[in-house]
Amino acid sequence: MRVTLDSSPLYTTRAGVARVVRGLLGGMSAAPGAGIELIPVAWEVENFGFEQPARAARTFYREAIWRHTAGPRLLRGSGAKVHHSPNGWFIPPPRGVGHLGTINDVALLRHPERFRPWHRWSGKRRLLQAHRFDLVTTISEFSRQEALELLKLDPDRVVTALIGCDFADPATTPAPAPWAEAPAEFFLFVGSLEPGKNLSLLRAVWLQAEAAGRPLPPLVVVGARWAGVAAEGAPPPGWVFLGHVPDARLVWLYGRALALLFPSKYEGFGLPIAEAMSLGCPALCARVASLPEVGGEAVLYVPLETEAWAHAVRQVAESAPLRADLAARGRARAPLFTWRSYAERVAALYRRLA
Repeated sequence: MRVTLDSSPLYTTRAGVARVVRGLLGGMSAAPGAGIELIPVAWEVENFGFEQPARAARTFYREAIWRHTAGPRLLRGSGAKVHHSPNGWFIPPPRGVGHLGTINDVALLRHPERFRPWHRWSGKRRLLQAHRFDLVTTISEFSRQEALELLKLDPDRVVTALIGCDFADPATTPAPAPWAEAPAEFFLFVGSLEPGKNLSLLRAVWLQAEAAGRPLPPLVVVGARWAGVAAEGAPPPGWVFLGHVPDARLVWLYGRALALLFPSKYEGFGLPIAEAMSLGCPALCARVASLPEVGGEAVLYVPLETEAWAHAVRQVAESAPLRADLAARGRARAPLFTWRSYAERVAALYRRLA
Protein backbone atom coordinates (compact mmCIF):
# COMPACT_ATOMS: atom_id res chain seq x y z
CA MET A 1 0.00 0.00 0.00
CA ARG A 2 1.33 3.43 -0.95
CA VAL A 3 1.35 6.18 1.68
CA THR A 4 2.69 9.71 1.28
CA LEU A 5 4.53 11.28 4.20
CA ASP A 6 5.01 15.03 4.52
CA SER A 7 8.76 15.12 5.11
CA SER A 8 8.99 18.93 5.29
CA PRO A 9 10.41 18.88 8.87
CA LEU A 10 13.62 17.32 7.51
CA TYR A 11 14.31 20.61 5.73
CA THR A 12 13.10 23.11 8.33
CA THR A 13 14.33 21.91 11.73
CA ARG A 14 16.84 19.71 13.52
CA ALA A 15 14.53 19.35 16.49
CA GLY A 16 12.61 16.27 17.61
CA VAL A 17 9.95 16.26 14.86
CA ALA A 18 12.66 15.87 12.18
CA ARG A 19 14.11 12.92 14.12
CA VAL A 20 10.63 11.37 14.25
CA VAL A 21 10.19 11.68 10.47
CA ARG A 22 13.65 10.19 9.89
CA GLY A 23 12.96 7.45 12.41
CA LEU A 24 9.62 6.55 10.83
CA LEU A 25 11.20 6.26 7.38
CA GLY A 26 13.95 4.05 8.75
CA GLY A 27 11.57 2.01 10.88
CA MET A 28 9.25 1.32 7.97
CA SER A 29 12.23 0.13 5.89
CA ALA A 30 13.18 -2.21 8.74
CA ALA A 31 9.64 -3.62 8.91
CA PRO A 32 9.00 -5.06 5.42
CA GLY A 33 6.14 -7.13 6.81
CA ALA A 34 4.18 -3.91 7.29
CA GLY A 35 3.54 -3.86 3.54
CA ILE A 36 3.79 -0.07 3.32
CA GLU A 37 5.53 1.92 0.58
CA LEU A 38 6.21 5.23 2.33
CA ILE A 39 6.76 8.11 -0.12
CA PRO A 40 8.37 11.30 1.29
CA VAL A 41 6.90 14.53 -0.11
CA ALA A 42 8.51 17.92 0.54
CA TRP A 43 10.00 21.06 -0.95
CA GLU A 44 13.55 19.78 -0.54
CA VAL A 45 15.24 23.08 0.25
CA GLU A 46 16.93 23.37 3.65
CA ASN A 47 16.10 26.35 5.84
CA PHE A 48 18.11 25.75 9.01
CA GLY A 49 19.89 29.11 9.20
CA PHE A 50 18.55 32.25 10.82
CA GLU A 51 19.87 34.79 8.31
CA GLN A 52 17.17 37.21 7.22
CA PRO A 53 15.52 37.86 4.84
CA ALA A 54 16.52 34.51 3.26
CA ARG A 55 14.92 32.43 6.02
CA ALA A 56 11.67 34.41 5.92
CA ALA A 57 11.49 34.17 2.10
CA ARG A 58 11.91 30.36 2.13
CA THR A 59 9.40 30.01 4.95
CA PHE A 60 6.87 32.16 3.11
CA TYR A 61 7.25 30.17 -0.12
CA ARG A 62 7.01 26.78 1.63
CA GLU A 63 4.02 27.65 3.80
CA ALA A 64 2.05 30.13 1.69
CA ILE A 65 2.67 28.87 -1.86
CA TRP A 66 4.26 25.39 -2.14
CA ARG A 67 1.91 23.70 0.32
CA HIS A 68 -1.14 24.84 -1.72
CA THR A 69 0.26 24.26 -5.21
CA ALA A 70 3.15 21.84 -5.82
CA GLY A 71 2.49 19.87 -2.62
CA PRO A 72 -1.08 18.82 -3.48
CA ARG A 73 -0.01 18.02 -7.09
CA LEU A 74 2.64 15.63 -5.79
CA LEU A 75 0.07 13.92 -3.58
CA ARG A 76 -2.40 13.56 -6.47
CA GLY A 77 0.28 12.04 -8.69
CA SER A 78 1.47 9.53 -6.10
CA GLY A 79 -1.48 7.14 -6.25
CA ALA A 80 -1.37 6.87 -2.46
CA LYS A 81 -4.39 5.77 -0.45
CA VAL A 82 -3.27 7.53 2.74
CA HIS A 83 -1.39 10.74 3.54
CA HIS A 84 0.46 11.27 6.82
CA SER A 85 1.06 14.76 8.23
CA PRO A 86 3.63 14.30 11.04
CA ASN A 87 3.60 17.88 12.28
CA GLY A 88 0.01 19.06 12.19
CA TRP A 89 -2.07 20.02 9.15
CA PHE A 90 0.14 21.19 6.26
CA ILE A 91 -0.47 19.79 2.74
CA PRO A 92 -4.20 19.28 2.03
CA PRO A 93 -4.63 15.72 0.63
CA PRO A 94 -6.78 14.84 -2.40
CA ARG A 95 -10.42 13.98 -1.86
CA GLY A 96 -10.90 10.34 -0.89
CA VAL A 97 -7.39 9.89 0.55
CA GLY A 98 -7.26 8.92 4.22
CA HIS A 99 -5.46 11.52 6.32
CA LEU A 100 -3.45 10.68 9.44
CA GLY A 101 -2.15 13.59 11.49
CA THR A 102 0.42 13.48 14.26
CA ILE A 103 0.27 15.86 17.21
CA ASN A 104 3.64 15.88 18.95
CA ASP A 105 2.56 18.27 21.67
CA VAL A 106 0.36 21.30 22.23
CA ALA A 107 3.07 23.52 23.72
CA LEU A 108 1.97 26.31 21.37
CA LEU A 109 -1.29 26.49 23.31
CA ARG A 110 0.10 25.76 26.78
CA HIS A 111 3.24 27.90 26.53
CA PRO A 112 3.02 30.30 23.57
CA GLU A 113 5.74 32.48 25.12
CA ARG A 114 8.30 29.82 24.17
CA PHE A 115 7.88 30.44 20.44
CA ARG A 116 8.70 33.10 17.90
CA PRO A 117 5.73 35.13 16.57
CA TRP A 118 5.62 33.29 13.23
CA HIS A 119 5.59 29.90 14.95
CA ARG A 120 2.84 31.04 17.29
CA TRP A 121 0.69 32.08 14.34
CA SER A 122 1.35 29.28 11.84
CA GLY A 123 1.73 26.46 14.39
CA LYS A 124 -1.45 27.36 16.21
CA ARG A 125 -3.37 27.35 12.92
CA ARG A 126 -2.11 23.83 12.18
CA LEU A 127 -3.09 22.57 15.61
CA LEU A 128 -6.57 24.05 15.40
CA GLN A 129 -7.18 22.19 12.14
CA ALA A 130 -6.57 18.82 13.81
CA HIS A 131 -10.31 18.08 13.80
CA ARG A 132 -10.05 17.72 10.00
CA PHE A 133 -7.83 14.62 10.22
CA ASP A 134 -9.51 11.24 9.78
CA LEU A 135 -7.29 9.87 12.55
CA VAL A 136 -4.84 11.51 14.91
CA THR A 137 -1.81 9.90 16.51
CA THR A 138 0.09 11.35 19.45
CA ILE A 139 3.61 10.42 20.53
CA SER A 140 2.71 9.90 24.21
CA GLU A 141 -0.38 9.37 26.30
CA PHE A 142 0.36 12.72 27.94
CA SER A 143 0.12 14.46 24.55
CA ARG A 144 -3.09 12.56 23.81
CA GLN A 145 -4.73 13.89 26.97
CA GLU A 146 -3.48 17.40 26.22
CA ALA A 147 -4.92 17.22 22.69
CA LEU A 148 -8.27 15.95 23.94
CA GLU A 149 -8.48 18.74 26.51
CA LEU A 150 -7.25 21.71 24.48
CA LEU A 151 -8.36 20.75 20.96
CA LYS A 152 -11.64 19.02 21.92
CA LEU A 153 -11.00 16.07 19.61
CA ASP A 154 -13.08 12.91 19.44
CA PRO A 155 -11.31 10.38 21.77
CA ASP A 156 -12.17 7.52 19.40
CA ARG A 157 -10.08 9.15 16.68
CA VAL A 158 -6.95 9.87 18.75
CA VAL A 159 -4.44 7.04 19.23
CA THR A 160 -1.12 7.02 21.09
CA ALA A 161 1.90 5.57 19.27
CA LEU A 162 5.08 5.93 21.33
CA ILE A 163 7.98 6.98 19.16
CA GLY A 164 11.32 5.21 19.02
CA CYS A 165 14.97 5.77 19.59
CA ASP A 166 17.43 3.53 17.77
CA PHE A 167 21.03 4.63 17.71
CA ALA A 168 23.60 2.38 16.10
CA ASP A 169 25.68 0.33 18.51
CA PRO A 170 28.51 2.63 19.68
CA ALA A 171 30.93 -0.24 19.06
CA THR A 172 30.06 -0.19 15.35
CA THR A 173 29.45 3.56 14.96
CA PRO A 174 32.35 5.28 13.16
CA ALA A 175 34.28 7.30 15.72
CA PRO A 176 34.01 11.07 15.22
CA ALA A 177 37.11 13.12 14.65
CA PRO A 178 39.10 13.62 17.88
CA TRP A 179 37.87 16.51 19.98
CA ALA A 180 41.04 18.03 21.37
CA GLU A 181 39.16 20.28 23.80
CA ALA A 182 36.95 17.51 25.25
CA PRO A 183 36.82 17.81 29.05
CA ALA A 184 37.95 14.76 31.03
CA GLU A 185 34.53 14.78 32.77
CA PHE A 186 31.40 16.59 31.71
CA PHE A 187 27.63 16.69 31.96
CA LEU A 188 25.50 16.83 28.81
CA PHE A 189 22.47 18.86 27.76
CA VAL A 190 20.69 18.06 24.47
CA GLY A 191 17.77 20.05 23.09
CA SER A 192 16.59 22.84 20.83
CA LEU A 193 17.63 25.79 22.93
CA GLU A 194 14.66 27.90 23.86
CA PRO A 195 13.50 29.12 27.28
CA GLY A 196 11.18 26.17 27.91
CA LYS A 197 14.16 23.82 27.98
CA ASN A 198 15.11 25.64 31.19
CA LEU A 199 18.83 26.01 30.66
CA SER A 200 18.60 29.02 32.99
CA LEU A 201 18.06 26.64 35.92
CA LEU A 202 21.32 24.85 35.16
CA ARG A 203 23.05 28.21 34.78
CA ALA A 204 21.95 29.11 38.32
CA VAL A 205 23.24 25.75 39.62
CA TRP A 206 26.67 26.19 38.03
CA LEU A 207 27.04 29.81 39.14
CA GLN A 208 26.06 28.86 42.69
CA ALA A 209 28.70 26.12 42.75
CA GLU A 210 31.32 28.49 41.36
CA ALA A 211 30.52 31.12 43.99
CA ALA A 212 30.81 28.50 46.74
CA GLY A 213 34.28 27.51 45.55
CA ARG A 214 33.13 24.00 44.52
CA PRO A 215 32.92 24.22 40.71
CA LEU A 216 31.10 21.47 38.88
CA PRO A 217 32.42 19.63 35.82
CA PRO A 218 31.72 21.46 32.55
CA LEU A 219 28.35 21.25 30.83
CA VAL A 220 28.44 20.39 27.12
CA VAL A 221 25.40 21.87 25.38
CA VAL A 222 24.13 20.40 22.11
CA GLY A 223 21.51 22.46 20.30
CA ALA A 224 21.12 25.69 18.34
CA ARG A 225 21.31 28.82 20.49
CA TRP A 226 18.86 31.65 19.86
CA ALA A 227 18.07 35.06 21.30
CA GLY A 228 15.60 33.85 23.91
CA VAL A 229 18.35 31.84 25.57
CA ALA A 230 21.20 34.24 24.99
CA ALA A 231 19.20 36.89 26.87
CA GLU A 232 19.38 34.78 30.02
CA GLY A 233 22.97 35.93 30.55
CA ALA A 234 26.52 34.81 29.94
CA PRO A 235 27.13 31.08 30.37
CA PRO A 236 29.08 29.90 33.41
CA PRO A 237 32.83 29.23 33.07
CA GLY A 238 33.57 25.92 31.42
CA TRP A 239 30.31 25.52 29.52
CA VAL A 240 30.81 24.35 25.93
CA PHE A 241 28.23 25.11 23.22
CA LEU A 242 28.55 22.73 20.27
CA GLY A 243 25.42 23.66 18.32
CA HIS A 244 24.03 20.89 16.10
CA VAL A 245 26.22 17.77 15.96
CA PRO A 246 25.95 14.65 13.74
CA ASP A 247 24.70 11.43 15.30
CA ALA A 248 28.16 9.87 15.55
CA ARG A 249 29.30 12.78 17.72
CA LEU A 250 26.10 12.64 19.77
CA VAL A 251 26.56 8.91 20.44
CA TRP A 252 30.13 9.68 21.53
CA LEU A 253 28.93 12.39 23.91
CA TYR A 254 26.18 10.25 25.48
CA GLY A 255 28.69 7.45 25.96
CA ARG A 256 31.14 9.63 27.88
CA ALA A 257 28.97 12.08 29.80
CA LEU A 258 28.55 11.78 33.55
CA ALA A 259 24.81 12.22 32.91
CA LEU A 260 22.25 13.91 30.69
CA LEU A 261 20.69 16.91 32.45
CA PHE A 262 17.24 17.68 31.05
CA PRO A 263 15.34 20.21 33.22
CA SER A 264 12.67 20.90 30.59
CA LYS A 265 9.35 22.29 31.80
CA TYR A 266 7.15 20.65 29.16
CA GLU A 267 7.67 17.85 26.62
CA GLY A 268 5.41 15.89 24.31
CA PHE A 269 7.80 12.96 24.62
CA GLY A 270 11.36 13.87 25.64
CA LEU A 271 13.54 12.17 23.04
CA PRO A 272 16.88 12.98 24.73
CA ILE A 273 15.78 10.90 27.74
CA ALA A 274 15.14 7.87 25.50
CA GLU A 275 18.41 8.48 23.65
CA ALA A 276 20.36 8.62 26.90
CA MET A 277 18.76 5.42 28.22
CA SER A 278 19.52 3.54 25.00
CA LEU A 279 23.21 4.42 25.30
CA GLY A 280 23.62 3.79 29.02
CA CYS A 281 23.89 7.48 29.93
CA PRO A 282 22.35 8.34 33.33
CA ALA A 283 19.54 10.88 32.95
CA LEU A 284 18.07 13.54 35.24
CA CYS A 285 14.78 15.33 34.58
CA ALA A 286 11.71 16.64 36.38
CA ARG A 287 8.57 14.59 36.95
CA VAL A 288 6.57 16.77 34.55
CA ALA A 289 4.49 16.32 31.38
CA SER A 290 5.43 13.18 29.40
CA LEU A 291 8.83 12.59 31.01
CA PRO A 292 7.74 10.00 33.62
CA GLU A 293 5.99 8.10 30.81
CA VAL A 294 9.31 7.83 29.00
CA GLY A 295 11.74 7.51 31.90
CA GLY A 296 9.72 5.18 34.13
CA GLU A 297 11.91 4.21 37.08
CA ALA A 298 15.11 4.45 35.03
CA VAL A 299 15.88 8.15 35.53
CA LEU A 300 16.51 10.42 38.51
CA TYR A 301 13.62 12.87 38.96
CA VAL A 302 14.46 16.27 40.39
CA PRO A 303 12.01 19.08 41.23
CA LEU A 304 12.51 22.20 39.12
CA GLU A 305 14.25 24.11 41.92
CA THR A 306 17.84 25.35 41.99
CA GLU A 307 18.74 23.76 45.33
CA ALA A 308 17.28 20.39 44.34
CA TRP A 309 19.21 20.32 41.07
CA ALA A 310 22.40 21.51 42.76
CA HIS A 311 22.18 18.59 45.20
CA ALA A 312 21.29 16.02 42.50
CA VAL A 313 24.01 17.10 40.07
CA ARG A 314 26.64 17.00 42.83
CA GLN A 315 25.39 13.58 43.96
CA VAL A 316 25.62 12.13 40.45
CA ALA A 317 29.05 13.67 39.85
CA GLU A 318 30.46 12.10 43.03
CA SER A 319 28.76 8.68 43.00
CA ALA A 320 29.94 6.14 40.42
CA PRO A 321 27.57 3.47 41.84
CA LEU A 322 24.57 5.78 41.35
CA ARG A 323 25.60 6.46 37.75
CA ALA A 324 26.05 2.74 37.09
CA ASP A 325 22.63 1.94 38.54
CA LEU A 326 20.89 4.61 36.46
CA ALA A 327 22.75 3.47 33.34
CA ALA A 328 21.71 -0.17 33.87
CA ARG A 329 18.07 0.74 34.47
CA GLY A 330 18.06 2.93 31.39
CA ARG A 331 19.45 0.21 29.15
CA ALA A 332 16.81 -2.20 30.46
CA ARG A 333 13.99 0.23 29.64
CA ALA A 334 15.25 1.46 26.26
CA PRO A 335 13.92 -1.50 24.18
CA LEU A 336 10.39 -0.17 24.79
CA PHE A 337 11.19 2.58 22.29
CA THR A 338 12.27 1.48 18.81
CA TRP A 339 11.57 2.99 15.42
CA ARG A 340 10.56 -0.38 14.04
CA SER A 341 7.86 -0.84 16.68
CA TYR A 342 6.71 2.75 16.11
CA ALA A 343 6.53 2.11 12.36
CA GLU A 344 4.48 -1.04 12.90
CA ARG A 345 1.99 0.84 15.08
CA VAL A 346 1.67 3.63 12.52
CA ALA A 347 1.33 1.09 9.68
CA ALA A 348 -1.69 -0.39 11.47
CA LEU A 349 -3.28 3.08 11.42
CA TYR A 350 -2.53 3.46 7.69
CA ARG A 351 -4.32 0.15 7.02
CA ARG A 352 -7.26 1.27 9.18
CA LEU A 353 -7.59 4.46 7.13
CA ALA A 354 -7.23 2.71 3.76
